[in-house]
Amino acid sequence: MTDILIAVAFVVGAYLLGSIPWGFIIGKVHGIDVREEGSKNIGATNVTRCVGKFSGKLCFLLDFLKGALPVLGAQYFLKNLPPHQMVYWVIGTLFAAVLGHMFPVFLKFRGGKGVSTAAGAVLALVPYALCIALLVWVVVFLVSRYVSLASIAAAAVLPIVAWVMYLVGIGSELSRSREVLIFITIVALVTILRHHGNIQRLLNGTENRFGKKEPVENPKKN
Repeated sequence: MTDILIAVAFVVGAYLLGSIPWGFIIGKVHGIDVREEGSKNIGATNVTRCVGKFSGKLCFLLDFLKGALPVLGAQYFLKNLPPHQMVYWVIGTLFAAVLGHMFPVFLKFRGGKGVSTAAGAVLALVPYALCIALLVWVVVFLVSRYVSLASIAAAAVLPIVAWVMYLVGIGSELSRSREVLIFITIVALVTILRHHGNIQRLLNGTENRFGKKEPVENPKKN
């Protein structure tokens, strides 16, 4: 019973941690509501555009940790549960963290796309597949300068790599469980669907590129 209570606490805690809107908080510290500027998103990319590069990197790190820490903690503290129970509670913790970022209770359930938080959570669960997906993100971004396209490409590659590693027997027993692989596939699909607006703009040729020459201005200074 104690282990189950701990598991429930991890799921609830993961949602609350995921709900912390770091992008919104960082923007407010600089006198900016990122929900009203740029792409109106609370993620690291919009924070970079509206506040600056350092703030954007800090936002990414904090959002990343919102996903990684609960999943790592769940794997450690729930290791005494039977394997078939543990896998579902770890998945539940991962799902709760990402859901918290997408639908944060602290911002009336209006959050970000969940890419950074999902990346942290998935890294803690299937590190090899996530590293390859991140490599794809970097390559696509450097070639296209589209953050959205890089995120979509990485999300599409992630479950493919995870399933291939399952077939060849690479990774831990937990990372190669079918439940985890099915869930990773669902997370990737949801992430892509959350980019439906970006996909439409990419097709229309109106999506904003992210480049070094793009000026970063504080709207409050104008």
